[in-house]
Amino acid sequence: MSAAVYPLAAMPQLVGQTLGTSDWVQVDQSRIDSFAHATGDDQWIHVDAQRAVGGPFGTTIAHGFLTLSLLPVLMTSAFSIDGVRMSVNYGLDRLRFLAPVPVNSRLRGHFRLLACDAIEGGAQLKVETTIEREGAGKPVCVAEALSRCFR
Repeated sequence: MSAAVYPLAAMPQLVGQTLGTSDWVQVDQSRIDSFAHATGDDQWIHVDAQRAVGGPFGTTIAHGFLTLSLLPVLMTSAFSIDGVRMSVNYGLDRLRFLAPVPVNSRLRGHFRLLACDAIEGGAQLKVETTIEREGAGKPVCVAEALSRCFR
């Protein structure tokens, strides 16, 4: 799938519209283990496959913050903004982890522009991000991500 491209100047007119849907991303045990190592969060529900079989999910699950950390790769495959020298993460206004992500799940993101506000040298965007798990009935994560895009 190729990412949609939008000019920064057009973003105010796109408020309320869908910006794109990402490619699928696999969340395997190697990715979960790497995230656990990087963050020091090695709780057994994430990294101990034998113990996790008897746990509440029947298998290991991804960390919520691992799911959130996939936003850059998901966004990049869904859309890009032309005329931007750099963009920086500005934070989140809302974040919910609505369902677990079992090992070997495939995730993708859906992105909708909620706001575009002028800032010095560019624009601040608020993008509603809904991350779905393939075959699941409800999203695994919903977040309102803020970014600052500079010309």
